[in-house]
Amino acid sequence: MATITIRAASVADTALLLALIRALAEYEKLAHECVAGEDSLREHLFGARPYAEAIIAEADGEPAGFALFFHNYSTFVGKPGIYLEDLFVQPAFRGLGIGKRLLAEVARIGVERGCGRYEWTVLDWNEPAIRFYQSLGAEMKREWIINRVSGAALNRLAQLAGPR
Repeated sequence: MATITIRAASVADTALLLALIRALAEYEKLAHECVAGEDSLREHLFGARPYAEAIIAEADGEPAGFALFFHNYSTFVGKPGIYLEDLFVQPAFRGLGIGKRLLAEVARIGVERGCGRYEWTVLDWNEPAIRFYQSLGAEMKREWIINRVSGAALNRLAQLAGPR
């Protein structure tokens, strides 16, 4: 049985994180949308104002997976929340409980920080992940629809704010 360790990512892990993110994008059939680079990851995860955090799972010292998360806020609960942006375990390391350990570690961090919620999304076609999340007590909130504005549409919407 492999020895599994979970640790906080550091700036030295930037290239590794990008490789794991690209592997996740391939798995999700979204590689064409993965335009992140090392410089932006380094700045946004480890720069002067970090926007997100990451943890890395290792199996016998080999990088096996990661979770990337950030805080949000629930006005209804009146507490911060934690949002899991990405969770990925490399295929060679699946079945060792690494995904569960990563999810649990983010939950532990959220509880430690006084968060009232832990949320994430899952692609509707990813039945293995849906079953896995439900087995851990996750509630599928199918009545909520994600809204996204990006690229040119984001710039057009920002223009509606007018001058500052």
